[in-house]
Amino acid sequence: MTDHTSPALTTALAYHDAWTSKDLEKAMTYIADDIVCDAPAGRIEGASAYRAFLAPFAQTLLSTKMIAAFGDEETALVMYDTESIPVPSAPGAECVTVKNGKITYSRFLFDRAPFQAAAQAAS
Repeated sequence: MTDHTSPALTTALAYHDAWTSKDLEKAMTYIADDIVCDAPAGRIEGASAYRAFLAPFAQTLLSTKMIAAFGDEETALVMYDTESIPVPSAPGAECVTVKNGKITYSRFLFDRAPFQAAAQAAS
């Protein structure tokens, strides 16, 4: 379910479409220079660090399926499932704050268990 009347959701979905299409240049146009992202591995600060965090996974991505997306004036939440080279299914969610068309904050959650299982199976 999506509500395209939300300015924050419009930005979040455009960003999601860009990075899941492996177009990091376009995806980064939606990211503020001073973004702060809280991810499972810890806090990421700044657009360069955020790109370095996102790029390796984006390159292994095979497909995504949107589960739900909601938003209001400044906040959007997208939840999706990903299929990547290492794992066939790994759900993720991003709750973002958007100001002036740029994502300034992201709370990025994903299930680490499938990746840990794949790493153990490869060892």
